[in-house]
Amino acid sequence: MENHIKSWAEVAPRLVAVAAGREKADLVIRGGKLVNVQTREILDGWQVAVAEGRFAYVGPDASHCIGDNTRVIEAEGRYLIPGLCDGHMHIESGMLTPAEFAAAVIPHGTTTMFTDPHEIANVLGLRGVRMMHDEALMQPVNIYTQMPSCAPSAPGLETTGFEISAEDVAEAMAWPGIIGLGEMMNFPGVINGDPQMLAEMAATMNAGKTVGGHYASPDKGIAFSAYVAGGAADDHEGTAEADALARVRNGMRSMMRLGSAWYDVESQITAVTEKGLDPRNFILCTDDSHSGTLVNEGHMNRVVRHAIACGCDPVIALQMATINTATHFGLEREIGSIAPGRRADMILTSDLTTLPIEEVIARGQTVAKGGKITVDCPHYDWPADARDTVHMGKVLDDSDFAIHAPSGKNSVLAKVIGVVENQAPTEALTAELSVVDGLVEGQDDVYQIALVERHQGTGKVVNGFVSGFGYQGRMAMASTVAHDSHHMIVVGTDRTMMAAAANRLGEVGGGVTVWKDGAELALVELPIAGLMSDSPAAQVAAKADKMVAAMAECGCTLNNAYMQHSLLALVVIPSLRISDLGLVDVDKFEITELFEENA
Repeated sequence: MENHIKSWAEVAPRLVAVAAGREKADLVIRGGKLVNVQTREILDGWQVAVAEGRFAYVGPDASHCIGDNTRVIEAEGRYLIPGLCDGHMHIESGMLTPAEFAAAVIPHGTTTMFTDPHEIANVLGLRGVRMMHDEALMQPVNIYTQMPSCAPSAPGLETTGFEISAEDVAEAMAWPGIIGLGEMMNFPGVINGDPQMLAEMAATMNAGKTVGGHYASPDKGIAFSAYVAGGAADDHEGTAEADALARVRNGMRSMMRLGSAWYDVESQITAVTEKGLDPRNFILCTDDSHSGTLVNEGHMNRVVRHAIACGCDPVIALQMATINTATHFGLEREIGSIAPGRRADMILTSDLTTLPIEEVIARGQTVAKGGKITVDCPHYDWPADARDTVHMGKVLDDSDFAIHAPSGKNSVLAKVIGVVENQAPTEALTAELSVVDGLVEGQDDVYQIALVERHQGTGKVVNGFVSGFGYQGRMAMASTVAHDSHHMIVVGTDRTMMAAAANRLGEVGGGVTVWKDGAELALVELPIAGLMSDSPAAQVAAKADKMVAAMAECGCTLNNAYMQHSLLALVVIPSLRISDLGLVDVDKFEITELFEENA
């Protein structure tokens, strides 16, 4: 059942009556400093009155709104800021369902999320999107859903459990919680005028909604211009100041992300802090946040603090996480600021720089205080088939992970996926590898990677090589979180360990497992679509912490290496990836051979 807030039109008579003093407010907050993100002012002593979950009065004196039954909060000199908005994110990346994700981030001051559930779309199709959408609407905060645009993310380069069609997009645009189209990752398709991609964007625009962008190419010439002409309104794939400049100069919003593994704010915010560009076209977001990050570090409060630490004025940073985001999605009259008519989403904080989240109010109700949630986040009744999605077709053994050398070769020059710390792109490397008994062996910092098909039960395994994790000894790590097709990715130094790890995930219905010397060191069960757990965030984070420790025990020292592991099949971000169809050269958008021909 939807956690309903009445529309402005439904409650306008009451809001007007409260503002005029004819009726009394449900809540008044006084004695604080109101941060006005509309004007970039701090208004000392301004007060707010709330009725029906919305702001009725905002001004210097709300005493005329106070009655016998009005709840009064004394701000005691603290700042009153709007609830924080995440402009682009994937709930599934937290390994949590929408309910548990909301429960994790509400104490951090996030009251609005714009989510793209394209992870579950790849596994369960439109039906999976509807389940996410429905649970999102049950929450006490605002979770808007973007209809996934690309499942598969790159047709012809991967096979997904389900495919999203232009008809699916058009159907979803009528759902109550759909705010727009999820990130358009198939940028070559847009540039080349692919009819399905253009039809999806047309269906979105015809519905008066926002098209999300994802342009993961460094080419900012004609190709970029063609992509922007296709209708994408924002982009979060920028990693440098020049990327941010290109976006905003072409009328897009530049979304700057700080996720668990993406550190792209510091390198782009100089467009505002040094170049002096209008900050209203810049938005802060997380994209992907691991459950451990949510529990231990924060969510959008972490991003705003980071932007301030990078030299951004605190109120401008807040604009980038509130009003800018609301305006972008056509919701400026609904969320994003403390102003009459808007949903009464706000935070009490004693410091604008360190941003302690002391009390969180959503729709006029206190939802968190002192870092603890004070409301329930209802769960959707996930059906059995959403918990039975790992279909491997057979029990695997070490022979499934054998990489056979070309006949007569004693060594080969192999293409190797190179992991880059804290960034989504990979490097396309090569390594000369030795051949033992006809099989190619890894060496030093080059080990095997395999993609195990898990949607149709074909038993297919595609093998390759990866570098950069620092693994040592006999180990393997497997995950059914494998953006975006979400087959199973297995990385290891030992074929027997790789088979054990893969089979373990088949047994438990999905998740992440780390093995060393014949024993399992860590397991995170993700029973829903092989992507999420409906357990509380703290429990999932504790298991995820053990997973991170297990990776370190196997020699890995990268920051948030799990996120890097989960992206190794993301065939829309350069340069080299793996899919169920083979090794993918993303720079050319084509399948490529594992071995160099002339080696």
